[in-house]
Amino acid sequence: MAKRETSNTSQVNADMRVVVLTGKDSLLRLERSHALEADLQKQFGSVDRFDFDGATTSLATVLDELRMFGLLATHKLIIVDNAEAFMGSEDRRRAMERYAENPQAESTLLMRSASGWRPGNFDKMVSKVGAVLKCDSPSDAEARDWCVQRAKQTYTATLESSAADLLIEKIGCDLARLDTELCKLASAAAQPGDPSVVITRKLVQEFTGLSREEQAWEIQQPVLAGDAAATLQLLHELLTVSRVPEVMIGWSLVDLTRKIHDASRMLASGKNEGDVAKALKLWGPSAGSISRIARRVHPRVAAKMFAAAIATDQSTKNGTSLDSARTFEMFAVQVARQIAV
Repeated sequence: MAKRETSNTSQVNADMRVVVLTGKDSLLRLERSHALEADLQKQFGSVDRFDFDGATTSLATVLDELRMFGLLATHKLIIVDNAEAFMGSEDRRRAMERYAENPQAESTLLMRSASGWRPGNFDKMVSKVGAVLKCDSPSDAEARDWCVQRAKQTYTATLESSAADLLIEKIGCDLARLDTELCKLASAAAQPGDPSVVITRKLVQEFTGLSREEQAWEIQQPVLAGDAAATLQLLHELLTVSRVPEVMIGWSLVDLTRKIHDASRMLASGKNEGDVAKALKLWGPSAGSISRIARRVHPRVAAKMFAAAIATDQSTKNGTSLDSARTFEMFAVQVARQIAV
């Protein structure tokens, strides 16, 4: 039997009886799942696969399937998605810990969780018979190298170095999003009668969306809508998935509260919305939203909101904030709730 991988490795193999994949990178989770299934088929021939939603599947159903011998294939692959929900109760965790201590040789359990996975004794037991692997987005440098290789191996395209740098700058390090962009860019770069496909920096500029710095301004929309839940979700995605610089998030929130304050003050002094929009350089849907909010929010309240934004931004830069992401989350949600009132 081949040596089993430990929980800090990036590979899976057919000798693992239990595998846990955690993390938000959906492409990495999918590719590791495919790698495990392919290796199982290579070692055992045919493999019966059963997929369950951990949020709705019972413990008995999963355990019965794991312990039941297959009728046609010599091995079974049991996949449980939303594994964090499946493992939500203490009774289930203990039952799965007991299973991991002595897993079925004829079955492989694959548990997948995008978020909310709580490490514990189950993980320690799994590491003895399989692996617990994090599927988080790689660093900028790792994502850049991945893009170059992916373009070459999957799309038969050459990704220029400067183009790879710009792609990471715009998209971030989520492999699924990067793969989608590479597919689009390779198609755009293909020329009839020319077998060589080269993805240039110019092509990335033309076909790829906003940069991470530009994405920071998107946080203003759910805040203006007064949607605290959407604000929290988008801010989390910007900071953890797109890896937008925290300093840009701070500037965006300060800019938003400044516009609300200035608009509130100008409207209170008798200016019309057209004058306000022109003076503050407001355009698009946000112009109307800011004007409506500014009419509702008293200038003194808007001034306090603006001052709080500046103080929040400063606290993340001078070290008085222990967790910058949490600080921005709390402030952005607070502003969204104030606007919603």
